Amino acid sequence: MMRTSLITLGSAAVVSGKTYFSETFGSGWEDRWTVSTWKEAEGTSGTFQAATGKWFKDESEDQGLQTVEDSRFFGISAPFDKFSNDGKELIVQYQAKYEKDVECGGGYLKMGPAPADLKTFGDPTPYNIMFGPDQCGSTKRTHLIFQYKGKNILKKTDLPFQQDGEGMSHLYRLVVKPDNTVRVEIDQEKVYEGNLKEDWEVLEPKEIADPEDKKPEDWVDEAMMDDPEDKKPEDWVTEKQMVDPAASKPDDWDDDEDGEWEAPMISNPDYKGEWYVKRIDNPAYKGVWAARMIANPAFVDDDKVYSYPEFSFIGFDLWQVKGSTIFDNIIVTDDVAEADAFGKKWEALSALEKEKKAEEDAKKAEEAKAAADAEGDKAEEDDDDDEEDAKEDKEEM
Repeated sequence: MMRTSLITLGSAAVVSGKTYFSETFGSGWEDRWTVSTWKEAEGTSGTFQAATGKWFKDESEDQGLQTVEDSRFFGISAPFDKFSNDGKELIVQYQAKYEKDVECGGGYLKMGPAPADLKTFGDPTPYNIMFGPDQCGSTKRTHLIFQYKGKNILKKTDLPFQQDGEGMSHLYRLVVKPDNTVRVEIDQEKVYEGNLKEDWEVLEPKEIADPEDKKPEDWVDEAMMDDPEDKKPEDWVTEKQMVDPAASKPDDWDDDEDGEWEAPMISNPDYKGEWYVKRIDNPAYKGVWAARMIANPAFVDDDKVYSYPEFSFIGFDLWQVKGSTIFDNIIVTDDVAEADAFGKKWEALSALEKEKKAEEDAKKAEEAKAAADAEGDKAEEDDDDDEEDAKEDKEEM
């Protein structure tokens, strides 16, 4: 499980990087992972199995961890030797394949200090990083949450969701660097690169609005005003309806029996609608008032927001309306070459899946065309039968 990569130069061995955890879900994976019992008492715990999905290149190589049931909570985790990413680049990478649309649920992983009992792993379990796809209905995003001083902090703006295409594997890579920069790649393409201190609200703001600063009483913040010179025309008609001038009381109308006669109302042809005074720029407008900014006494800078003293477990804690998600080729390392090697596994599988998907789409299109042609032929036959019946009826007459 634990590997150290070395590059040998002459007689000196130089450490180039370390792999802290890797998993391809080969033989014995059940012994390396612990299924959570967090939701067991509620009867909503899902189960896991080893599976390849409908498209695979090599059955043993492409076998991953699959969520089985629908509408279940899925929890599973694995421990590894404790390490800190302080002063080091951290790379987290894994594959996720939705064999069917999840509809509502996640495909993300969590990493952090291991709980005393991995069977208790679940939503309340503290973690350092949560990373991966999440969706519910039309709301879709790639989650990236960092824990800082006990708070789980979401990115200010969502990362794009690219877990589309049933039966298609997607590769997720997160890189966290000692300069507090973060990079996210999906399918080996960069979707984000930025700074942890800028794009996550991990720190208090450097400046705040001065609570002692008050808006002056004579401050005018209305940009527009009614034109004092604008007056409603005297001939402006605001009545939508009027008495029909052409109507007259019927000759047989009896006021005693029928009540007092009233002429019907009709639409007023002179009606001009509601009158509104014209709006003009307000010459006294001073703009939107804002309190002056002052230094925030609560602000404390931290050049190590990226750093965590302990990582010792990785896991999936998910709710899924539709199961059948397959996870595979997980690696936690500080060695880009090791992560790239795992990426090669995804490249081979993805190429096959794209080929199979194209074949499936072509077959579906062909079947749809054949069905449409058959329906058209049937409709044409029905029309011919109707014409023949009409001809026979005419001859009999």
